[in-house]
Amino acid sequence: MSLGVEYRQKIPSGAAFFKVTGAIEELRLNTVCEEAKCPNRTECYAQGTLTFQILGDLCTRRCGFCAEKTGRPLSVDAAEPGRVLEAVLKLKLSHVVLTAPARDDLSDGGASQFAAAVRLIKRESPRSTVETLTSDFEGNDLALAAVLESGPDVFNHNVETVRRLTPSVRAKATYERSLRLLARAAGFGGPKVKSGIMVGLGESLDEVRETFADLCDRGVTLVTVGQYLRPSKDHLPVQKFYSADEFRDIRKMAHGFPFKNVFAGPLVRSSYHAGEMIESGDTLLNSLRPDSND
Repeated sequence: MSLGVEYRQKIPSGAAFFKVTGAIEELRLNTVCEEAKCPNRTECYAQGTLTFQILGDLCTRRCGFCAEKTGRPLSVDAAEPGRVLEAVLKLKLSHVVLTAPARDDLSDGGASQFAAAVRLIKRESPRSTVETLTSDFEGNDLALAAVLESGPDVFNHNVETVRRLTPSVRAKATYERSLRLLARAAGFGGPKVKSGIMVGLGESLDEVRETFADLCDRGVTLVTVGQYLRPSKDHLPVQKFYSADEFRDIRKMAHGFPFKNVFAGPLVRSSYHAGEMIESGDTLLNSLRPDSND
């Protein structure tokens, strides 16, 4: 089928793009932009922004939507937070996003590595805001506390889809566990709490509305909504491609809840324009087509 112009992706180009890719290669770092085949990586790199993926490139889970590789991860690299900081300083990043594959092989799910990186960035680059995008830590409250106590400005955990579809989309996670994690993060009283969903997996708009209500009730204030794009034939098939107008309708639906900011658009992803999202105001981001914002 033919998709609208809002689904078009840019060709890599520009000095900023190659500065980012060069720094990643030089410092032996991973980015979720590459590992998850994010459709916005060209645009973000050209703007000098990226999302660091710490704790390796192998995930202990195999979610039906995700392009991350699954396998037995390597041991934790204690020097990694320092290399992330070096990249932050070299690229002069004002907003830093840290994520990781699910590390169920670790007793704390990798929380201590998140905490070490956050503290180091906060100490050595105090003007940079930091966002952590984590797994559910299998419901480990101590792991969650370790991340929150390190002082991130934004705590992000995606529910990914509506309640009904969670078992098929996120087989090793539960919808309720994710909601509980978000509620505890909001109750901590520190960072802004963020979550996101994909559409196009077979959900109804009523279910999207119910998900917004669930997130709102748990204290989430920042929300992203993007189109699910199938990484390969081995992943879940796309049930529906939403148009730009349908994403506007979803954003208007979200206005019925007291969220501080909602980004919605075909190519919107969890970390897309993340630094802008923590600023005031509400925006419809139609990824790669800023002229279509309203």
